Amino acid sequence: MTRTMTRAQLSEAIYQEVGLSRNESAELLEMVLGEISSSLVRGDTVKISSFGSFSVRQKGQRIGRNPKTGEEVPILPRKVLVFRPSQLLKARIRGENIAGMIDEENEDTPAPSAPPPSGFRPPES
Repeated sequence: MTRTMTRAQLSEAIYQEVGLSRNESAELLEMVLGEISSSLVRGDTVKISSFGSFSVRQKGQRIGRNPKTGEEVPILPRKVLVFRPSQLLKARIRGENIAGMIDEENEDTPAPSAPPPSGFRPPES
């Protein structure tokens, strides 16, 4: 049986791994998800190294068919969210050895140039 990872579980994982308070972990998660959402709404592509990329694609109008009656119906143009997993993520899902793949995948990825979202504070050492 498959399980579903929830927002609360992601926040708890951040709390466990990073050491922020539960509230700070939840706020950090909301900021990251909000930034990803805002970028997609603007039409930007979001690339997360070693994970994958999200983009919004415009689909044109086309003719569909009602499966019950066979009648042709127009399907209006719309935007759809597309996720393309990275080669590393695909390999991990297949259970393959990923040693060495991380460096290869990150060679083409430039270092981030944007500052962190406002209000973000790294954990204190």
